[in-house]
Amino acid sequence: MKNFNGKILFLDRADINTDEIIPAKYLTESSKAALKPYCLEDLVLDGFDSKRDLADKQVIITRSNFGCGSSREHAPWVLECNGINLVIAVNFARIFRQNMFNCGLMAIELAAEVIDELFSTFAKTDAELVCDLEKRTFTITGGGKTRVVEFAIGDFDLALVKAGGWVGYADSKY
Repeated sequence: MKNFNGKILFLDRADINTDEIIPAKYLTESSKAALKPYCLEDLVLDGFDSKRDLADKQVIITRSNFGCGSSREHAPWVLECNGINLVIAVNFARIFRQNMFNCGLMAIELAAEVIDELFSTFAKTDAELVCDLEKRTFTITGGGKTRVVEFAIGDFDLALVKAGGWVGYADSKY
């Protein structure tokens, strides 16, 4: 099972699409690892630099409709190659969300008000997150503050995450 703890990258924008997560021109790469340097390369946000800001992060917190656009497994793969195993948003594009779970990654949906609170409390700090899958909670600390947040995840999606993705799950069941 992957690690779902770590430093948080706050991306304050809705509708971040798969072409911004991994530009289509790199989809011909022959391995997942070859995608690594191009993660979020085309994402345009004031003050954001993918090379600088992604370097030591393991978690993304963002707004709504993350992973919209073209359906491709490359988007979760490039996140995984960069050590991002958990994305938290108001909601996700349906296929992207399922691709995350199929790869053993987590896509947690929270109410917009909770996301707003996390941004206002932690976005300007060196916030870190610790996830407790069994309790279905995570704890964020940063700037001298701490917040415990409950999240929902379906039993099957949780089984995929614990198995490291669809292949691991299938190997254990069939």
